This record gives sequence, C-alpha cells and structure tokens, in this order.
Amino acid sequence: MDKSDKSARHIRQGVFTLVELLLVVAILGILATVAIMNVGGMSDEAREKATRTSIGAIEQAARMFEIRTGKYPDSIDQLTQPLGDRPALLDKKAMNDQWGNPFTFKKTSNFIEIRSAGKDGAMNTQDDILNVEE
Repeated sequence: MDKSDKSARHIRQGVFTLVELLLVVAILGILATVAIMNVGGMSDEAREKATRTSIGAIEQAARMFEIRTGKYPDSIDQLTQPLGDRPALLDKKAMNDQWGNPFTFKKTSNFIEIRSAGKDGAMNTQDDILNVEE
C-alpha cells in the first residue's frame, strides 16, 4: 500500500458525507422544535419569575446605593452609573423586564416601588409585577 492510499483513507475517515451532515441538521431542527414547543407553554410563567428576580436585584442595588451614599436613588438610572471609583450597581441590560418593557421606579418617603408592566405591556393593570403589595 502506498502513501496516497493511506492518506486518502485517513481523509475519508475524518470527513462527514453530505447525507450524514444533513441528517444531523435535521435531527437538531426536530429537537429544537420540540424544545421550543415545550418551553412555549411555560414561557410567560418563566418570564414572570425572571422579572421578579430582576425586581429583587434592582431593589438590592437601591439598598446598596443607600448604604454607599446615605440616600436612596432618585431614579433607576442612577443605579447604572458608577459611584465614584466604584462600578455601577446595575447593568443597563437590567433596565427592562422579560417582555422588553422598562421597569418603573418610584421613590416615596417610606419605600421604593419597582414595577413591571407585565405581559400586556400596560402599566396599572392586573398583570403588573411589583416589589411591594398594593
């Protein structure tokens, strides 16, 4: 057996045929479709849980801001700005809920209200998600 036969056989062993590659892509497509369909039913519930977690993170960042500055932030935007030589407490990506709507931030003398418009995207409706009880 000469060198060209050995190298040709070695190349063939390490290369997928077009049919094998198409089969793998088709299987991955089927698996992705099944996964999306299964997750789709729980999507709103998962988004609500993730939004509640984000609200909790914003609330914690506001408390840390108060510890560092002696007062609560006037707006949610202050949490995305560096505090002196310290990095920002929140990433700007955390400014929106899981439906892409911006959080609202209302400071009163007693508490900070952080609100998501929820699934419908409209504020002050039944599906709003808050950090405080109304």
